[in-house]
Amino acid sequence: MNILFIMYDQLRFDYLGCAGHPHLETPHFDRVANMGVRFTNAYVQSPICGASRMSTYTGRYASSHGAQWNGFPLRVGEQTMGDHLRKLGMDCWLIGKTHMKADAEGMARLGLEADSLIGVRQAECGFDAWVRDDGLWGEGPDGFYDEKRSPYNEYLKSKGYAGENPWADYANAGLEDGHAASGWMFKNADLPANIREEDSETPWLTSETIRFVDQAKGPWCAHVSYIKPHWPYIVPAPYHDMYGPNHVPAAKRDRVELENTHPVLKAFMDGKVGQAFQNEATRQKVIPAYMGLIKQCDDQLGRLLAHLEETDQLNDTMIVLTSDHGDYLGDHYLGEKNLFHDPSVKVPMIIYDPRPTANKTRGTKCDALVESIDLAPTFVEAAGGSVPDHILEGRSLMPWINGDTPEWRAYAVSEYDYSATPIGPGLGLEPRDCRLFMVYDGRYKLMHAEGGLRPMLFDLQSDPDEIHDLCKTDQHADLVDKMYGHLHSWGLRMSQRVTRSEQDIRDMRGQSVRRGILPFMHDGSEVHDELTEKYRRAVSQNHIKDLD
Repeated sequence: MNILFIMYDQLRFDYLGCAGHPHLETPHFDRVANMGVRFTNAYVQSPICGASRMSTYTGRYASSHGAQWNGFPLRVGEQTMGDHLRKLGMDCWLIGKTHMKADAEGMARLGLEADSLIGVRQAECGFDAWVRDDGLWGEGPDGFYDEKRSPYNEYLKSKGYAGENPWADYANAGLEDGHAASGWMFKNADLPANIREEDSETPWLTSETIRFVDQAKGPWCAHVSYIKPHWPYIVPAPYHDMYGPNHVPAAKRDRVELENTHPVLKAFMDGKVGQAFQNEATRQKVIPAYMGLIKQCDDQLGRLLAHLEETDQLNDTMIVLTSDHGDYLGDHYLGEKNLFHDPSVKVPMIIYDPRPTANKTRGTKCDALVESIDLAPTFVEAAGGSVPDHILEGRSLMPWINGDTPEWRAYAVSEYDYSATPIGPGLGLEPRDCRLFMVYDGRYKLMHAEGGLRPMLFDLQSDPDEIHDLCKTDQHADLVDKMYGHLHSWGLRMSQRVTRSEQDIRDMRGQSVRRGILPFMHDGSEVHDELTEKYRRAVSQNHIKDLD
């Protein structure tokens, strides 16, 4: 069996037809949900792109792997799903984005050449790269945001798009009076991108995926990682005007959130992104474009499914659909994906397993608390391996997919290191104190903030939109203590003993005794005779007499 692991960037959990969106029809996402299982409570381990992806790829929490912000290198030695799957005879390929930053210093220290096979895999987050394109080819006075070559830009140039950065000039800009109307400006979000639809980013990556599938020899795992519907919020015709202001939902926010607001939340509200999305005119422009980008993603998913059917591979391919985080879109007076409200940290997750063992769960929903780190062990088990749970901190979802009810986690955890943002200095915090933790038990969600700041607490049963922060008063101390108990328990997890499994340690017990290390004995009778036999044998030389 092959694995088609598709990740969309910044796709909210509730912007799919199968998730109940009132206007956005996504028949191909819905089809995969009807073929498999839709996990309705899936949470990422960090709401920032790079940290979230490193957690998904390693199967480990952000504080375990340490790459907690975009551009923080993933240290040499961290194993990823590619490393685990290759041990099982399954190739693991990248098609699209990882947001991975290589640990160049660590590679140099160990003498790993960047162009060697192991060096390339270290630099590509454990994948073999069919094509890597992280999709943000912004250019400013100091040069490009991403210094690597853009395969997508090279493709556009080959198709006749002029200039050094057609990604910015055409794929992510409209046209006004002969000048680029950049998607960086929200006012342009309702314009059609100045590009042929088939040449835009999402169809291009779909074509690359089809090209990969047509030459691949299985078994393989292909991580197809789309940049969209991530900003810039602009999409080519006909998707640019499929939706309008009448399709924009009211923002989930309330004036009570502006009273006695948590300092970190207030800082994000007062930031540039929060201020932009508090402007209703911005929402009226951006959200229809965001929906158009999702509709295009759905159509391209349909194209992939059709190709798998036409080549008789649909029944041999596990399909996984998810996202690295969501998008506030003005909810809670925020934009982007800054904190732990569901629009930011909850993601879609749909898994189709073609094997007969999964027949009983087709078209079902699973409400268990699922984490993005669960995908790596799921893939290991799906590939026929035994999950190395001393390394992978997630749990395989195969029991749920096969219709079983396993003993499961009582809470989900997410982390956010905002030390690289201006918020820390504004709050007078040192970088090491700019850390947030979320623990969610299926009803209550606690956010802990380092640096001596108070927590936040929401009851999603009585307050599903997470409006009322219960920690604004001291009336819920017992509940806060309970949630901190979960966080304490999680903090005591075994996370760094990755070179020895539980079974390795069981097998080691007693080995030193049988290898002749026998300390702390009085006369040897404490152990079996065979263990002391080599210490009781006759010797042929007497060196003590030479001392007389």
